[in-house]
Amino acid sequence: MQINRLFEIVYLLMDKKSLTANDLAIHFEVSKRTILRDIEALTMAGIPVYTMQGRGGGISILDKFVLNKTVISEDEQQQILFALRAMSATQHIDTDSILNKLQGFFEKADRDWIEVNFSRWGYSEADNEKFDSLKNAVINGRAIRFNYSSSYGETSIRKVYPLKLVFRSSSWHLQAFCLTRNDYRIFKVNRMLNVNMLADSFDYWQFQTPEVEQSEYQSPTLLEVKLYFEPYVAYRVYDEFNEQQIIKNADGSLIVSLCLPNDYWLYDYILSFGDAVEVIEPQEVRDEVTRQAGRIITKYSSKT
Repeated sequence: MQINRLFEIVYLLMDKKSLTANDLAIHFEVSKRTILRDIEALTMAGIPVYTMQGRGGGISILDKFVLNKTVISEDEQQQILFALRAMSATQHIDTDSILNKLQGFFEKADRDWIEVNFSRWGYSEADNEKFDSLKNAVINGRAIRFNYSSSYGETSIRKVYPLKLVFRSSSWHLQAFCLTRNDYRIFKVNRMLNVNMLADSFDYWQFQTPEVEQSEYQSPTLLEVKLYFEPYVAYRVYDEFNEQQIIKNADGSLIVSLCLPNDYWLYDYILSFGDAVEVIEPQEVRDEVTRQAGRIITKYSSKT
């Protein structure tokens, strides 16, 4: 017996006033016997559902009934409202009507306490348009074409069947079957440019969604690194590393020990902290950061 079906039965009865067991069986694609068992379960749970026999009869719920903790616990109510509020905040899904009704059913005050935005700072309109295009392509089973910049600095034109949008590691990714490479691929949405939905359609159920962990931009080799950070970048350290990886010194400076991909990305990342970071170990990483910093000094010095 599904709690979701029981909840929806109550919602339908409050909205339609009266329905037959056959109506509900057709709606949920279950047997009439299953619906009658659901009605019995609702009655035993204290929901004022009743049936009337004969012409014009059916299953009804008492007027002015307010859904409360009888079926759904306080925590479950909050989880339902949280999910709807989060979807509503994206402005990509219209949930306001049902959200308002459920707040009334649960006797909860409306608090607009969450906002979700898919865009980066300064790119709101373009990023939201791109997300809308990707969402519509996934939902409608339409192929897309776009320019893609890989983590290796290579740019290519891709045609793919988009399968799923997923948020992971602070970024949106598209799981897709790439027709250009004839294989499954993961694409970072921020690196997808000039996204166009094509007329070509595909059957979603013929494909599987690849794991994000298998994406092309992740290095298979990890290196143990120990980093020293100045106190004034503590905000960023706590944003980007787990608390278990951080040791705070008496002067406010921080020591972070963790494993990072052993490729060019590592040095780009370390250098993004400027002079607020120092590599403690390993020595090979210290040496490479020194070489790269030297090249940066040379480049700027030659232009003065």
